[in-house]
Amino acid sequence: MYPIEGNNVVEKPKYRDTKVWINKRRYFDEVPPEVWDFYIGGYQPVQKWLKDRKDRSLNYDEIEHYQKILIALHLTIAIQAQIDEVKGV
Repeated sequence: MYPIEGNNVVEKPKYRDTKVWINKRRYFDEVPPEVWDFYIGGYQPVQKWLKDRKDRSLNYDEIEHYQKILIALHLTIAIQAQIDEVKGV
């Protein structure tokens, strides 16, 4: 969860220096660039999830859900790398 006080309104999500900013004051920290840039079916789920909630205030459950998405994608990328290593790709 982001450590700075402020509101949870999703304005214009952007990624900078391992932080996913939802507005000028609030962010999710320690998000690897490969998670932010990860594609599934032609879209980037980490970005799309926030864009679908633009101009809305995230509640506690939504913040927790988004953090789970970040973790799931991070683990997915790690598993894919292991599979590629076994396959010799």
